[in-house]
This record gives sequence, C-alpha cells and structure tokens, in this order.
Amino acid sequence: MATVAIMGRPNVGKSTLFNRLVGRKIALVDDQPGVTRDRREGNAEIYDLRFTVFDTAGLDDAPKGSLEARMSKQSEAAVHEADVCLFVMDAKVGVTPADRDFAARLRKHGKPVVLVANKSEGRDASAGVNEGHTLGFGEPVAISAEHGDGMGELRDALIGYFADEADKPIPAEMPLRLAIIGQPNAGKSTLVNTLMGSDRMLTGPEAGITRDAISMAWEWKGRPIKLWDTAGIRRKAKVAGKIEKLAVADALRAIRFADAVIILIDASMEIESQDLTLASLVAGEGKAMMLCLSKWDLVEDKDKKLKDVKERLDNILPEIKGISMVTISAKQERGIPKMMDAILKAVEIWDTRLSTSKFNRWLEKAVERNPPPAPEGRRIKIRYGTQVKARPPTFALFGNQLDHLPETYLRYLMNNLRKDFDLPGTPIRFLKRSQNNPYEEK
Repeated sequence: MATVAIMGRPNVGKSTLFNRLVGRKIALVDDQPGVTRDRREGNAEIYDLRFTVFDTAGLDDAPKGSLEARMSKQSEAAVHEADVCLFVMDAKVGVTPADRDFAARLRKHGKPVVLVANKSEGRDASAGVNEGHTLGFGEPVAISAEHGDGMGELRDALIGYFADEADKPIPAEMPLRLAIIGQPNAGKSTLVNTLMGSDRMLTGPEAGITRDAISMAWEWKGRPIKLWDTAGIRRKAKVAGKIEKLAVADALRAIRFADAVIILIDASMEIESQDLTLASLVAGEGKAMMLCLSKWDLVEDKDKKLKDVKERLDNILPEIKGISMVTISAKQERGIPKMMDAILKAVEIWDTRLSTSKFNRWLEKAVERNPPPAPEGRRIKIRYGTQVKARPPTFALFGNQLDHLPETYLRYLMNNLRKDFDLPGTPIRFLKRSQNNPYEEK
C-alpha cells in the first residue's frame, strides 16, 4: 500500500486533514500550534484511493536531544518512508517565510511533493492559493480539510504517484461536478431549469437574479452529476455593491471546485471580451470546458455568428484550441443532448493518461523535429518526461537549463501533443524540472 506523509508548518491544518483522510477524529486538533508531537499513522481513503498516511510535527532546527529535535526526527522518518509528501499551507494566510523554509527542507529529501492549500473555503483565500505557485511544487490543490471540499482534486493529484492505481478509471459513483457560468442574463438558470425538468431556479428578464452558487443533484443517462448554477460574472470594473461581489466570489469558488464548466454565452447579443475572459479563467483553473451559445433561436445570421466566435477564440485563446462549441435554445429545449455529449467528451479528454514510454517516444520525435533554442549560447536539453497527473493532462519535463525554455517552445510542444494525441480544447500543462535522469546510467 502506498504511503503519504503530511508536512507543513504548525497550525495549517495537518491534523484536521489527517482526520479527514482516515475518517475519524484520531489526531488532536487545536488553534494552539505544536499540538502534534509523535508521528501518527492511519489507513486513509479518498473515494477509490487507499493508502497509509502519516501525520507529522514538521521539520525544525532544534538543539540536539531536545523535544523539538526528537519530534523533527520522527518527521524525517515519515518523509523517508513515504512515497509522496503532502505539503500543507494555509490559503487564508498565504505563503510565509516558515512555509518557504519548510519547502526548502522538504526539497532536499527528493521525494515527490503535492502542494495542498488548506482552508480555501473562504472567499478571501484565492490570493493565497495563487501565491502557492511560488513554492515551486506546481499547481496547489485547493481544499478545506474541515469541510471536506477539494477531496476529489486531492485524489487526482495523488493517483499519479501510485503505480498500481494510476490506470484505474474514475469510479462511476463519483458524481461529475458541473458548473454553468456566464455573464448576467446569459440564460444560466433557464438552462438549469430545462435540465432539471422543473422551475428549480428563479428566472426573469432582470439581470443578476441568481446570487448564490446553487448546487443540485442531477443525473444524465444514468450518470450522477452535481450541477451548479452560478451568479453572472461581469467585468471586475462593473461589479457594484457588496452583494454582487460576494455572488461573483461564490461563482469563482464553484469553478475552482468543479470538474467541468459550461461557459454560456448569450448569442443574441454581441460577443464581448468578457465572454472570452471567462473561458481563459476556466482554462487557467485547468478544468474540462466547453462553450455554449444560448438563445440561438433569436440569432438571425447564424453562420456569421459562429464564424465570429471561432475566429476570436483562435486568436485570443490558443491554449484551448479546438474547444467544443454547441448552440442551444433552453426555452425551446433544443441542443441539450448535443451539449451534454460535448461536455462529457471534454471530461474524457481532460482525464487522458499517457504512459511514460508513449510520451517519451513522442517527446523524442518532437525535440528531433524542432530542437530547443540555445539562448546566450547555453544549450537547453530535454532529457525525458512523464505525465504526473491528469485532469488536466500535466507533464513534467526533465533536463538541463529548462528554466530558460521559452514559452513559445512549450506552446510548440502543447500544440503538437494536442494534435498527435487528439486532445482538443483541454488545458495542457508542462512543469519544468532541471535535474538528471535517474535512469540514464541504467
């Protein structure tokens, strides 16, 4: 069974996360820092993923023989035994000097690290989550150990490190978390009512009727879905009043915790830059996504409208090239099956997993066709790569001087990967790791 060690500075919620993973309140939890002293072990479970988890006190410089030094030694042992470490930070506080010190110490052990941004349930936590990127452990996994939010994302981040679990499909009993977003009055609540088959949500000609991100249990062709209707998201400069600000923050939180997002655009109106900004936002969060042109029955020149949207997408959002686009009329109940087929296909692509051997064969040919540049005469060499996670497909590249690898070259790799493995419209991410190939001498 795989082993996971929970690490981090005091009071970030390590023991709360431990209790959440083992399903019982085993570890003592208190606002006072330093409650955990011994290394605590338990059998953890996240949906279908089962592993052994260690709760630790952390890593500290302390006088030899002191209580703190003995606590640190226990933590060192946990890291040594673990297959992967969960490095926990407090999303509400952001990255602190102590976090950076812990990160440096953890990096010396050479173990895989998943960065966990805990306490992300608050509306003021997004800045702290984004700040987590500066620790150098890749994309932070936003969770709330206290409330159980983000456990699906944590499962996805971990499974790539469990060799015997990596090829398991997502269990059918896990509901797909689907958020519907768009500008005010794009027809989100009307669409939700059509999907639910009832007047579940208030609708009307007035913009901004929906305030909270409302979640509902739903099912499509036997597949359980947790459906979110969200408040309309306008440009930041246009958001007025405390209520609207809170509603928008709630909508953004729904995006963060969703698996897939339908971006609804009012096709009866002129396409605005804000519509494409929302698509860029979802891509930045790494979610499965599609565009849905609503109120299609009100559009006169349909060919011109489709052409206009496609051209703007290709020019402004090349990172999601090939994204599915469907036209619907929720009031007339047209286009719904096509929309659902498109978003489920997007989720399938989003969950793509490539074997290391297949990815490296492709990478070798891509680099041979177009070698990396040599800025200032310094040779950049990509030695090998591997997929570290799906949802979205994320690949780590290993080699020399990768910190100097330009974004244009990563875009070249992304476009060819998308084309060769048929990955249209899904975000693709590359992590640069400048280190030696451990298998090279073997």
